Amino acid sequence: MTAGRGLGPIHHTGEPSSIMAEMRAVVQRVSSARVEVDGETVGEIAGGLLALVGATHEDTPEDARALARKIAGLRIFSDSDGKMNLSVADTGGAALVVSQFTLYGDVRKGRRPSFVRAARPEPAQRLVDEVAAELRGRGVPVATGRFGAMMEVFITNDGPVTILVETSDGRIV
Repeated sequence: MTAGRGLGPIHHTGEPSSIMAEMRAVVQRVSSARVEVDGETVGEIAGGLLALVGATHEDTPEDARALARKIAGLRIFSDSDGKMNLSVADTGGAALVVSQFTLYGDVRKGRRPSFVRAARPEPAQRLVDEVAAELRGRGVPVATGRFGAMMEVFITNDGPVTILVETSDGRIV
């Protein structure tokens, strides 16, 4: 049995036995980002990271904190030699944290995604809020979207650099 592409254990058949529960974030390095709801800007950063964060039913506050620690420490900003050696905190950047239940869209059957793996709104909001709070606690200024609202997210990618971060049982996977 071996691990396969974050889909859980792969048995000799080559098929995933089950999809692991994990909290996830798509993290993009940005030179600017903002979120609007009904034409009103509700969150904006000049530069740093956009984190689209999704939670599933089994996720815990420990998962949220582990996710935030990893995001805060990602060395995806260039140093004076042009190498990715600096974190968002090292550069004085900020994070825009946006809830994104569609990260759990399952398209294995049919053409319409299923979102049954996404956490219910109340626990998901608590977990996304926990990610934002942990980032703040690590010295990263944080702006957020508006949970549950239809949001327009405007970004200027820097690079582009896009990283997928996942947790399970309070650890990065």
